[in-house]
Amino acid sequence: MRVFRLIFKNTLRHKLRTALTVLGLALAVMAFGLIRTFITAWYAGADAAAPDRLITRHAVSIVFTLPLAYKEQLLKIDGVEKVTYANWFGGIYVDPKNFFPQFAVDHTSYFDLYSEFQVPPDQFKAFSEERKAVIVGRKLADRFGWKLGDPITLIGTIYPGNWDFVIRGIYTGRDEKTDETAFFMRYDYLDEVLKQVSPGRAGEIGWFGVKIKDPNSSAGIGAAIDARFKNSYAETLTETEKQFQLSFVQMSSAIITGLQIISYLIIMVIAMVLVNTMAMTARERISEYAFMKTMGFRSFHLIGLILGESLTIAAFGGAVGLILLKVIGSIAGVALSQFFPGFSSDPITYFLSLLIAVAVGIIAAIFPIQRALRMSIVDGLRVVD
Repeated sequence: MRVFRLIFKNTLRHKLRTALTVLGLALAVMAFGLIRTFITAWYAGADAAAPDRLITRHAVSIVFTLPLAYKEQLLKIDGVEKVTYANWFGGIYVDPKNFFPQFAVDHTSYFDLYSEFQVPPDQFKAFSEERKAVIVGRKLADRFGWKLGDPITLIGTIYPGNWDFVIRGIYTGRDEKTDETAFFMRYDYLDEVLKQVSPGRAGEIGWFGVKIKDPNSSAGIGAAIDARFKNSYAETLTETEKQFQLSFVQMSSAIITGLQIISYLIIMVIAMVLVNTMAMTARERISEYAFMKTMGFRSFHLIGLILGESLTIAAFGGAVGLILLKVIGSIAGVALSQFFPGFSSDPITYFLSLLIAVAVGIIAAIFPIQRALRMSIVDGLRVVD
């Protein structure tokens, strides 16, 4: 206990320096944790993907459409259990800044295949009985203050014109990783209008969602699907839902790579802050270490005192940083909820942040320890504070 008391007293010998070092470490740990949380949230959609679902889209690009008639062909392929379809709508609500994902879906099968979107039975019934009905996510409804029965008008971009809808359902996510910011309309309403104003675009969808019986056979089933439509005027590319989600993430690969580099630089900043503090401490205590050697202190005693002080500062900085990460992360989660289903730091992020702080504490003690051990008693006693 006396050793720990001595370590604690050494840590507080220069209170202002220690406080500033702890604050610097805390801010760096918080920044590192926030960046890791942001990257994790970016990949959340892919991580939440179901292993028994495939996505079939146009082989060239997602911007090209597929014939709705492909659905019957997909159902005939061995291993396919269910098929649904969806289309990106891309309308504007009041202002272009009010972005949120909008999909025209098959109302008879989409929510059966994607059961993570949970809709109360009575609301789903109302949605099924009205062509202009829509189902929106809870977070999206809260964002704009929408409630059941509210009329909504979107200004079409991909499909020009003013599109009128009525909110008949508000879905919630099965878990925290489920996106609650989406807007689902009925595809038959979109298709009905297109048949009148743009017949050439009717009967075309963006992609098919395919549920398979055995997730282990996804590669073979995907190859069979693409082979079925080989050499057709609209060839397909079938991939797992996770691969499909990651393809969108890869579009922002430069941003993610930049954030990862910044996170590594932050680790270096953490190390330099504490190394600088411990280096100054070592210079100031040369005569003390020499005197301790004359009193019979062994090398492991000096190692314990120096390492203990460095780890104490690192632990305090890491702990304060984790508290700040929790507080700032919660605030950021509310602000970014419209973009990320669940912006919150997971236990791994907290553990990794604290582990890095401890590792930096060990690294920062290496130089002072080496100096204390190599120093002779005579040279050390020559230094007068």
